[in-house]
Amino acid sequence: MEESNFKQVRQVLLGILLANLLVAGTKIVMGSIIQSASMTADGFHSLSDGFSNLVGLIGIHYASKPEDKEHPYGHTKFETLAGLFISIMLLFAGGKVVLGAIERLKNPIVPQITVESLVLLVITLIINVVVCVTEYKKGKQLGSQILIADSTHTRSDVYVSVGVLMTLAGIRLGLPPIIDPIVSLVVAGFIIHAGYEIFKETSDVLVDGVAVDSDEIRQIVMGFDDVRDVHNIRSRGSFNNLNIDLHIIVDPRLDVERAHELVHDIEDAIRARFNAYAQVIAHVEPDTEDGRD
Repeated sequence: MEESNFKQVRQVLLGILLANLLVAGTKIVMGSIIQSASMTADGFHSLSDGFSNLVGLIGIHYASKPEDKEHPYGHTKFETLAGLFISIMLLFAGGKVVLGAIERLKNPIVPQITVESLVLLVITLIINVVVCVTEYKKGKQLGSQILIADSTHTRSDVYVSVGVLMTLAGIRLGLPPIIDPIVSLVVAGFIIHAGYEIFKETSDVLVDGVAVDSDEIRQIVMGFDDVRDVHNIRSRGSFNNLNIDLHIIVDPRLDVERAHELVHDIEDAIRARFNAYAQVIAHVEPDTEDGRD
């Protein structure tokens, strides 16, 4: 990712951090006032959004550093580490909500729901929707794994807030108060699911899981007339830190200059398809019986 992109990601995270802190504070304070387990749980979910923004800012700070002697491939995996930490925070937050909901099931409290509390929840919901859409679009535009992961976190907050709003409105209309802690358990399910999804994506990057479809790479490479076969296709990393290497089989009589041009053409074609900044290495082998050393 270019330095200018890192700066834009940092600016987006700072703006979203302020929005998340405002939303979280509003939900927690109002949830405590009206004694609603689901609304308070939703507030802590939003607060974890703010914490994830802080983690993202730290990750981006280190990921934006250039290559050096100790890190010849750069520092971009710090962004992935930040995403992994966000997932762990979400799993812990989900566990905390579950424990709180169980306590409320044992000792139920009737929420004192007001029109003002419902209006504030609607306002925070609108803010969450705007934040989620903006962050996801920016993440795709800038190729930022941390923004995409964080938008997934925020999207779960939107679903949760809708459920909480419906719950509180239902209680005010006469539904039994027991649904409040039950809905907070549903909130916990969304939080834990979001944490799992982010954990799966970031851990795949850290353990060098396959990043792109090998068959798609093969199709690109076999489109060149001088290539007779391709094998040992490997890929790892994330969208903004993609690494691909492969072996191509060519006519043994192909001169060095043409082979060199072919390799560059193949690398450019792969970058054009996946990522302009991808690190692509193509190894040339002659088409002989013992050519695959």
